Amino acid sequence: MGKGDKKTRRGKINSGSYGKTRPKKGSKSFVVSEKAEVAEKAPKAKRTKKTEG
Repeated sequence: MGKGDKKTRRGKINSGSYGKTRPKKGSKSFVVSEKAEVAEKAPKAKRTKKTEG
C-alpha cells in the first residue's frame, strides 16, 4: 500500500497515471449561447387502486 501499488492515489502519482482514485481535472465550464427549448411533458395518467374480489 504505497508507491508501488497501482490502485492507490500515491501509486498513481508515482507512476504518472490516472483513474478512478486520481481523476483528471476537467474543464471549468462552458457558456451556452442559446438555451434549447424543452418540450413540456404530458401529465401522466394516475393509476387507481385495484379492488380485490
